[in-house]
Amino acid sequence: MANSKRQLFLKRRMRVRNKLRKVNSGKMRLSVHRSNKNISVQLIDDVNGVTVAAASTLEKALGVVGKNNVEAATKVGAAIAERAKKAGVDVAYFDRGGFLFHGKVKALAEAAREGGLKI
Repeated sequence: MANSKRQLFLKRRMRVRNKLRKVNSGKMRLSVHRSNKNISVQLIDDVNGVTVAAASTLEKALGVVGKNNVEAATKVGAAIAERAKKAGVDVAYFDRGGFLFHGKVKALAEAAREGGLKI
């Protein structure tokens, strides 16, 4: 029986997340979600089950409402790095989910690194 694209995506996402958890225990997780219209990122403390900081293209303050391109991803990455520093977090591991580390996801990660967040 053939798997649907959604099932393959979910399987890939859990495979990535479980591998990262084994290697990076005790660190915060920088989780990325990309849809057709928006991109969002959360800094999650898995020990306490709390989202420490978040940024998205849905925020009017970033000036990229409803856009999903490399420029918008760069702004979101810079915003999450700034908010993470404000929350006292400087080290996190990058959870790309089931998305390939290319294009918008890569731009977001690089902008977060340039903002001072060690990924």
